[in-house]
Amino acid sequence: TGRPRHFVDLWILPNLNPDGRAAHIRQNARGVDLNRNFPYRWRPGPRGRYYPGRRPASERETRIAMRLIERIEPDVTIWFHQPLTLVDASGDDRMERRYARLVGLALVHLPRLYGTATSWQKHVLRRTEAFVVELPGGALRPRSARRFAKAVYRLVDPR
Repeated sequence: TGRPRHFVDLWILPNLNPDGRAAHIRQNARGVDLNRNFPYRWRPGPRGRYYPGRRPASERETRIAMRLIERIEPDVTIWFHQPLTLVDASGDDRMERRYARLVGLALVHLPRLYGTATSWQKHVLRRTEAFVVELPGGALRPRSARRFAKAVYRLVDPR
């Protein structure tokens, strides 16, 4: 119809892992990879790059994200990571394919990972979509940042 949506609620969390960002590592200050710390399909693992923590949701950052997601019950959540330069095809390929096309990234089926935010969210909120966009490494140029941001808006309001 060409009419704008009456209501789109857009939530942006600039950084779930400020300690890791400050140290230029993927783990938080306690050495836990937050994207292996969510309780759905969590598995224990050794310390190191992908250490999932002592138990599911052991990390404060994980619990904060879970509470927020459960509170707002988003229709769509896009998790932006770095540096693989792709869209992870882990669920509703239609939405992921559209986003990948809008931003000019490849849609890739990555291996199944355990304890991820996206798998937890899709398990807990059955009518939601969540996927990962892997940005290129380093700081985004303003033009690229605009392209990724515009694609988010076009995904939720595809007119």
